[in-house]
Amino acid sequence: MSDFAHSLCIEHDHPALPGHFPGDPLVPGVILLEQVALALRAWRQRRLSRVLEVKFLAPLRPGQAATVHLVDAGHGRARFNIEHQGSILARGLVEGAG
Repeated sequence: MSDFAHSLCIEHDHPALPGHFPGDPLVPGVILLEQVALALRAWRQRRLSRVLEVKFLAPLRPGQAATVHLVDAGHGRARFNIEHQGSILARGLVEGAG
């Protein structure tokens, strides 16, 4: 699944991490969605206007590399997967606007 791929790695010192969760940090879903938005901007020069569907399946830990894969779903929409070492961490459908 990939018309476009965007690599990411959220470092241990990211300001959103201290609350998620002390002693066992994981990258918050909103940060993963921010990466989807950055990928959409790089791929189609569109800003993320709506998250129509999202399912978080597994955690991403700070310092782990992952990839956002986007596929055109028509009507300004894109399906996405976020993957780490062959496992899908999150998937969904987003809509972009000019």
